[in-house]
Amino acid sequence: MSHPLTRVLTLLELLQSNAGLTGTELADQLDTDVRTVRRYIAHLRDLGIPVQAERGRYGGYRLARGYRMPPLVLTNDEALAVVLGLLAAERLGMGTTVLAGAGARAKIERVLPDALREPLAAMRETLSFTANAVIAQAPGSDVLLGLAQASRARATVGIKYQSWRQDQTERDLDPYGVVFHTGRWYVVGHDHLRDDLRTFRIDRIAAVTPRTKVFTTPDGFDPVAHLTSTLAQGPYRWQVEVTIHGPLDEIARRLPRTAVTLTAQPSGVRMQARAERLDGMAHLLASLEWPFTIHRPDELRPALKNLAEQLTAAAECTPREPSR
Repeated sequence: MSHPLTRVLTLLELLQSNAGLTGTELADQLDTDVRTVRRYIAHLRDLGIPVQAERGRYGGYRLARGYRMPPLVLTNDEALAVVLGLLAAERLGMGTTVLAGAGARAKIERVLPDALREPLAAMRETLSFTANAVIAQAPGSDVLLGLAQASRARATVGIKYQSWRQDQTERDLDPYGVVFHTGRWYVVGHDHLRDDLRTFRIDRIAAVTPRTKVFTTPDGFDPVAHLTSTLAQGPYRWQVEVTIHGPLDEIARRLPRTAVTLTAQPSGVRMQARAERLDGMAHLLASLEWPFTIHRPDELRPALKNLAEQLTAAAECTPREPSR
């Protein structure tokens, strides 16, 4: 680093990225000495940037708590990562509100230099997705953050919940984990009201209240596996059980996790699923490259035969010659 201004800006970036650094650590990073670091710190303070110094053996320098630096200092790669993240969250239905995402993106673009703002605007305006946009009810930011904090701290919370029947209840919950799945946010945990493991849609939670209790998550508990298994057991007409004679990992990548439960067996992979229409299940099985054995229901067999007849007829159909 040859220019003092470059070192001052680098010092500011180091202070933004770290909770605290000693004078010696900063000097090593800046390739200078501690005395010069003190002079650079004075320059930052003259600019109104609150750099705090702590004396003693474990002392050092840090930015004042809660201080945020305008304008936003991002490299090209960092700015692209942020904008793409906001666009992807909006597309996947992962954001809290559309206005929040658009507002954050507008603020970021407003403080960026023109040389970076214009390429990012071009990316935003020309980017296309192969997947359809997900439109879902957004949860409240305070509710989502409250559940995430409680899950990390292993702290019980009280929630106000409205079911799909519009029934409103208040209950205590031990939140084992927060999961985002196909456009919706869920929290999985122990429900004190029912004394059972339950899954709740977060957009139906009106409020989260901290409690003084703490809890322990069961060993090996996987919130994602529990959620997908629960959703796969929804109220459908048919219970389907099939053994697919192929490798578990590859089969799992081909089948929707919300619709099936897969278990490794000596003869293959046991697939358990529920379906409203067996012709749809026939199409799903026919799309696989591995042979399979049907255990139940027997009504799935004629559905597969009907599909086979349709495919055979399509294969044998030849185009008609245009009339002259």
